[in-house]
Amino acid sequence: MTSKERAALRAQANGLQALFQVGKEGATPAVATQMTEAFNTRELLKGKVLLESCPQTPREAAESLAAMTGSEVVQVVGGSMVFFKVNEEMRRKAAEKKKEEKRKAREKSAAARSGQKRR
Repeated sequence: MTSKERAALRAQANGLQALFQVGKEGATPAVATQMTEAFNTRELLKGKVLLESCPQTPREAAESLAAMTGSEVVQVVGGSMVFFKVNEEMRRKAAEKKKEEKRKAREKSAAARSGQKRR
């Protein structure tokens, strides 16, 4: 991931709410499972580390969770962590939707042009 891509993802993550917390047990498989399920519907996740009770530093917890989920750590600031994982199925659906919208716009434009010619 390039620094420009990372900066763009950090900007997108600004408005996100934390979806999970890492607590007194640290980065556990249960938290990784929760993240994996969330990655089914989105590509960018934000989480929190409870600094007072977590046995790991936020960076260690982030690296551990990233390894368990196959994602990348975008940013760790204080107790906040941001992760990114490409969701091919979601991107494919978005591309199909965009293609369909373009097709409908062309049909509408063609219909409008044919209506002007008849007058």
